[in-house]
Amino acid sequence: MVIHDVSDIGMKVREKRRAKGMTQRDLALWCGVGVRFLSELERGKPTLEISKAIKVLAMLGMDIHIEDR
Repeated sequence: MVIHDVSDIGMKVREKRRAKGMTQRDLALWCGVGVRFLSELERGKPTLEISKAIKVLAMLGMDIHIEDR
């Protein structure tokens, strides 16, 4: 998937979380982040801490790949 903005990442996180049958609270506890952070990530807040976002993606088995065009 090509990411065009932060909301694309949030959408994928939400989809993956729901597919696993987890609540935001469940995922936040599992990843060691706050529920507020996870909620903001899923809503696509553009000023999130990238290291925490990457941690959540990794815990969900997701990667970010950066390629030159």
